[in-house]
Amino acid sequence: MKLIISFIIMLPLVVFSQEETTFYFEYNDEPVKEVLVSLEKAFDVRFSYQNSYVEQQQITISRGAYSLKTILDSIALQTNLRFEIVDERYIIITKGKVAFSNVQLLDDIIINSYLARGISKSKDASYKIDPNTLEILPGLTEPDVLESIQQLPGVISPNETASGFSVRGGRSDQNRLIWDGINMYHKGHLFGMISPFNPNATQKITFINKGTHPKYGDRTSSVIAISSSNAISETVEAGIGVNAINGDAFLNLPLLQNKLSIQASIRRSYTELYQSHTFDQLADKVFQSTKITDSDFANNDFSFLDYNIKLNYKHNSNNSFHLSTIGIDNQLDYITKDNEANTTLNDVLSIKNSGYSMAWNKQWNSKFHQYTSAFFSEYRLDYNYITNENENQISDFDKRNVIFDSGISTEFELKTSNSNRLSFGYEYNLKDVSYSFEIKEELSFILDSDKRVADTHSVFGNYNYRNSKLFNVNIGLRSSYYNGLDAVRLEPRILVYKKLIQPLKLQVSGEIKNQIISEIDETVLSDLSLENKLWRIADGSTFPIIKSKQVSAGLIYTNRGWSFDIDHYYKSINNVTALSLGFLNPSDNRFHIGAQDIIGVDLFLKKQFKGFNSWISYAYNTVKNKYDTLNDNASFTASSNIRHAFSTSFTYKLNSFQIALGWKWQTGKPYTKYMDGVNGIEFVGINTERLPQYHRLDFSSTYSFDFSKNSKTHGKIGLSIRNVYNRKNHISREYTGNNTLNDPIEVVDKYSIGFTPNLLFRVHWN
Repeated sequence: MKLIISFIIMLPLVVFSQEETTFYFEYNDEPVKEVLVSLEKAFDVRFSYQNSYVEQQQITISRGAYSLKTILDSIALQTNLRFEIVDERYIIITKGKVAFSNVQLLDDIIINSYLARGISKSKDASYKIDPNTLEILPGLTEPDVLESIQQLPGVISPNETASGFSVRGGRSDQNRLIWDGINMYHKGHLFGMISPFNPNATQKITFINKGTHPKYGDRTSSVIAISSSNAISETVEAGIGVNAINGDAFLNLPLLQNKLSIQASIRRSYTELYQSHTFDQLADKVFQSTKITDSDFANNDFSFLDYNIKLNYKHNSNNSFHLSTIGIDNQLDYITKDNEANTTLNDVLSIKNSGYSMAWNKQWNSKFHQYTSAFFSEYRLDYNYITNENENQISDFDKRNVIFDSGISTEFELKTSNSNRLSFGYEYNLKDVSYSFEIKEELSFILDSDKRVADTHSVFGNYNYRNSKLFNVNIGLRSSYYNGLDAVRLEPRILVYKKLIQPLKLQVSGEIKNQIISEIDETVLSDLSLENKLWRIADGSTFPIIKSKQVSAGLIYTNRGWSFDIDHYYKSINNVTALSLGFLNPSDNRFHIGAQDIIGVDLFLKKQFKGFNSWISYAYNTVKNKYDTLNDNASFTASSNIRHAFSTSFTYKLNSFQIALGWKWQTGKPYTKYMDGVNGIEFVGINTERLPQYHRLDFSSTYSFDFSKNSKTHGKIGLSIRNVYNRKNHISREYTGNNTLNDPIEVVDKYSIGFTPNLLFRVHWN
């Protein structure tokens, strides 16, 4: 911590940025191209654009003092141009009728190209990711939605999966995942190894880890809001692609000019036709230490599918409507044969998450806007473990987890003077969640089951005050009434943004959030299942409502291609529940209620120059658990806690060629040590030891090209390699068994993915 403080003190204290520099301009029907030349000289910036974009376009601006952002705003109002600031010097110009709203957002952005072009950080502390403009990241040939988020400071995947990531020490089920307003519960193909959201159908990703807007509830750690495009397609756009695991296709099709268009995408694995080395490596990692001990799926089913369809309708300039649907499907049907015993073991697993949403945007006048939406989400996990002897079924372990989640909300936004904003709204949500464990033999009996319904009424309000001379502040409140639990929760939120000196800014935030749905780990109940986490709803006693409090403070420095971001936070989470670790005490299989205390620091440093981009990221946190009657009521380290995590990346872009190299290092996960005692195996405390250090080198490269000079057909090829030097990282140590006093304990060690290449080929028409 002393090193971090010293680093901050050494930052230049008086450096002037062009961010607020103003010059006098006056244009009377001047060609846009000549205006851009004058701006380049005045602000020492460079615009990149196609000549056809600015030809025959003229603007008029009355005499006055203008900053760069202000004059770009004025140009956007009079043209169909949109401006994307790559860094302090380079600006890309593209065509689009949403130019003005995009330029308005420029003033809200603190850091452009946060990790790479296509990722930015805003004054409201959220991160924005645009997959369409996202440049290459290490280990990825395509902008995987969830893997891209894991590159950000404070986001760590302890088990090396796309979906099981921790944000600032929180659990993975404390991250709310939303697609076009639909709550999603299944978060990863191939047991979490691949994001289930097609990047080619994604327009924007908003990631929030602090200072959360009060319109978002339901989770205590983070929000990942993913949205497809709301724009009306003007031309036909299509694409197909294939990599070493799956193929995909997408289509944007105008139906009524400037009125109605449709978007559709589909992605599916082809493992039943061909099993690449990439797939074998993923399967080896997923199924290690399970009954499925090899990756030969030639005669078995291990596949995934996802699709998205969206209909956009613009009734007039003030009314637009949107209908979306998403489907995610994962299937496993694997048979293991024992010829000597004449038995077969059959794992049959189906995980599906489908959803529907509709939205209405209404612009009542220039200052008053309304957004109304409704959604329905259905999640189903069905698992059977079937034992056959002499071709006769002798047992069937059956597990079910079903979620029906629906809701409706409306939000009003009023723009007051000086661009200040007041928003307020109402949300209703209904959750129906059930699970069951059943053994079917000669007589069927239920091991455990639960079914609960919870409906929630929430009202929220937020005021955004902007004053460039003083500070920006977001202050909000969310109030929720949980009808089934007869409970009321208040959730105040605040975020303050303040410029200290021109290149140095301060961000301070505080928030309270609550959560009524969470995952439980049922490993102690059954050692059979591959998916051992199930969703359930709070009941107010055994499973109380989870409550989180978080405060954070940080500094942001940006100047001449340098970006520095440091944030310190404290988070307290109460009423978390966990099964007692059955291997410690086989007679105690009940749930325990406890609390978590998390302290951490996120640090990020980047330098961008010409075609080069390099950054380093460091995260430190301690996560302490304390549960009643566990560990003699003393606190202990959480099993997913990664105390130190460091990553660095170097990327280079030359025209259509990109290359990226990234290295990750982090301390090992905690585990409980055992030793041979007088009465058998004895355990020493809880999570008192740590696994060896983890490190990995990743590589990516892509090349984009046109099939001919004037062709509308474009191509892209790519190569990525995860774990270039094939490091065998020990990522977890767990224990199974001991469900009864005579049940032996088994040590389960799991290791990281090995050397894993992946290839990409895409064709795009527009």
